[in-house]
Amino acid sequence: MITQESIDALKAQLDVVDVVGSYVELKKAGANFKAPCPFHDEKTASFVVSPSKQIYHCFGCGAGGDSIKFTMEYEKLNYPEAIEKLADTYNFTLSYTDKKNNKPRSQVMDKLNGYYQSLLTSRQDATSYLHERGIYESSVEKFGIGYAPDSQSTMNYITSQMFTLKEAVDMGVVGYDNGRYFSRFIERITFPIHSANGALVGFGGRTISGHQAKYVNSPETPFFNKSRLLYAYHHAKQTLHKTKEIIITEGYLDVIMLHQAGFSNAVATLGTALTPEHLPLLRKGEPKVIMAYDGDKAGRAAALKASKLLSASGFSGGVVIFGGGLDPADMVKDGRIEDLASMFRSPKPFIEFVLDEILSLYDLRDPKAKEACMQDGIAYLKTLSPILQEEYKTYLASRLSISPSFVRLANQTNNTQTNNTQVINNSSHRDMWELSLIKTLLEKPHMLTQVLDVLDPSILQFHQNEFSLVISNQISDPSIMAISVDESIKVIESEDELQLELNTFLSKHYNRELKKINMRQDIPFEQKAFEIRKLRGIIEKLK
Repeated sequence: MITQESIDALKAQLDVVDVVGSYVELKKAGANFKAPCPFHDEKTASFVVSPSKQIYHCFGCGAGGDSIKFTMEYEKLNYPEAIEKLADTYNFTLSYTDKKNNKPRSQVMDKLNGYYQSLLTSRQDATSYLHERGIYESSVEKFGIGYAPDSQSTMNYITSQMFTLKEAVDMGVVGYDNGRYFSRFIERITFPIHSANGALVGFGGRTISGHQAKYVNSPETPFFNKSRLLYAYHHAKQTLHKTKEIIITEGYLDVIMLHQAGFSNAVATLGTALTPEHLPLLRKGEPKVIMAYDGDKAGRAAALKASKLLSASGFSGGVVIFGGGLDPADMVKDGRIEDLASMFRSPKPFIEFVLDEILSLYDLRDPKAKEACMQDGIAYLKTLSPILQEEYKTYLASRLSISPSFVRLANQTNNTQTNNTQVINNSSHRDMWELSLIKTLLEKPHMLTQVLDVLDPSILQFHQNEFSLVISNQISDPSIMAISVDESIKVIESEDELQLELNTFLSKHYNRELKKINMRQDIPFEQKAFEIRKLRGIIEKLK
């Protein structure tokens, strides 16, 4: 059983925006972040993540909780499994009450990385290759480049360091097939791959002895998902947050050489195209995205796919295509740093790039081909926001040499704000003063006594239930979370201001009660007179 102290220590390290943002693409919305809810089907963003409260809440389906609850729901895990998953992700060592489980995450990968690095200098062919590509010794050290020997040497080293081959399989550095173990990386230059927070999670390897696959990556493990990772992101994140710009390339060497040349905001995908799973990571810091891809057929196809994805997801940025068989690494080696800087300063915007690539696929001298091209262009434009559709239909028409009136886009209205309002206002009535009082008590519980001294929950007209939940400390209830993350509900700042607000509210309440008594005909005159005197006395005190 995991100790409570260990759970509390892990919670203190977790950031709900970081945890949720590794699964869901979040967009800044005031002090909070929003996204379409991952737990029910919706088109509008009614899912809110609050960094100040460290919780999430969906105004549509009511889902809510903290980082652990989100991991449980999204990964379909129980409570201990979710804690262990988060501990692995954030390289945190848990403690267990039974002691036998009190061991940290296996360090076999870190040890092996040190071993690979120590072997690099003894391999003339490996160091010659790196030198020929223009990689400095300082870059070899910064990126932890190493060399993986033959399979048996790797496994001998693992066992000599008192690790089992079973845990090496679990970490993805050793494979097992037909009763035999084997190293995943054999006679390759190795590039350690880290998570966004810097934990070593896998390797990439480049052959220098003629293996069929030029590059291989670690297999999928609980720690390594190549569709969510970007090579060198942990090195690049400080710069990209500062410059608000990230450069995405196709390979490890491109990244290393760009960093070497001062472009320390460069990263690379891990042998795969950019995927929707990359977007939460790319969204952090809201940088402009520059795709730096080769000009060959495969590079242009990858750039086209990425540009469609990024533009439809609202990212700003563009594409830089390298012609003449060159890539960023070649240009750095040739000393063309200023040329690179100029290219990165003026990339072709995503939408223009996509439309131009679509146009290049057709013989526009053929009217039928031109019509088919227009339909392809329209289909792409429909993935964009209504404003961008309107702006770029003129661009498409111009490139096709036709009237913009031919580029017919279905009328779309952006009902996001309206729908959000409907979702948020899904109760029969929202009394903003009562909600403000409840939110104040959530954020400033020391004011509770001051409120309860003068106000009974039954006095509230619309939110008695929520008030009762707060004073009984049931703050994980979905209705309370909804109040907590709703930025339209203001907090009463001081005790003096609270006193004035309570006086005003109570005066209105007792004046309403006085009118009700005056209107009643069903009670004796003496009782009515007594109630009127009592209410007038209370109102006078409040004044």
